[in-house]
Amino acid sequence: MIGETFSHYRIKEKLGGGGMGVVYLAEDTRLDRDVAIKVLPPDYFGDRIAEKRFQREAKAAAALSHPHICVVHDVGDHGDQPYIVMERLEGETLKNRLEKSPLEISEGLRLAIQITMALLAAHTRGIIIRDVKLWEEQN
Repeated sequence: MIGETFSHYRIKEKLGGGGMGVVYLAEDTRLDRDVAIKVLPPDYFGDRIAEKRFQREAKAAAALSHPHICVVHDVGDHGDQPYIVMERLEGETLKNRLEKSPLEISEGLRLAIQITMALLAAHTRGIIIRDVKLWEEQN
């Protein structure tokens, strides 16, 4: 996968993955910026239900505009492999942050408020979030 080009997005490295996707760092060669690309894993190729759920996820996320929700830039297919192009966020996962040390109460409250506001924005639009990925920006 590393080094492949999906449309005008050149895959640079793997960032992580989960049950319904693998996320890669990629270069948008048209706009000269880094993006994140989520691809449907090969295990789901040809699984119409999984592909439709992946497309619904892309459409739902693209319908949202909120400072604490990742921006969707594009969708496409690379052969039979659907992908979603998203804003590249810098930072670390909350899980990784918590492994270093407990949060101060003020920091925990700040993050809880940000998460709640993002979920509220989604739920207000009728979008139910099933999988929350938490990233804390590094300043």
